[in-house]
Amino acid sequence: MKNPTQSAKRTTPFQESVYAALQGIPAGFVTTYGTIAKLVGCHSSQAIGQALRNNPFAPTVPCHRVVRNDGSLGGYFGNSSVQGQSNKQRLLEEEGIVFDTAGIVPERFIIRTGTACSPPHSPENSPERPAGAGQ
Repeated sequence: MKNPTQSAKRTTPFQESVYAALQGIPAGFVTTYGTIAKLVGCHSSQAIGQALRNNPFAPTVPCHRVVRNDGSLGGYFGNSSVQGQSNKQRLLEEEGIVFDTAGIVPERFIIRTGTACSPPHSPENSPERPAGAGQ
């Protein structure tokens, strides 16, 4: 199988590091733009959002698993419209994530440490799957 971080579409070394970090987020969990920023050493949530907006490997490289710090969805492929957020929420729900009544991802689904997002992902650093998470 071809490495999903290699594409005919040109990507920068920064984008490659972001996409590699995304591969460490297990299905049924999300992380934040800020957590990914710290992990790749850029400290800019906006830069992470721009890299995700241009992700040529989705859904293999799961950019939909990144949310705002408060658990709200943020954009999806650079689209923060109701339709974009609806598509992102649907993908997350298919992975077993539930949302509160305000459409926020509950804290139990959010990985806030870079070690859980660092590839290669191993069972030793995987958080326990929360009740209600998908298969």
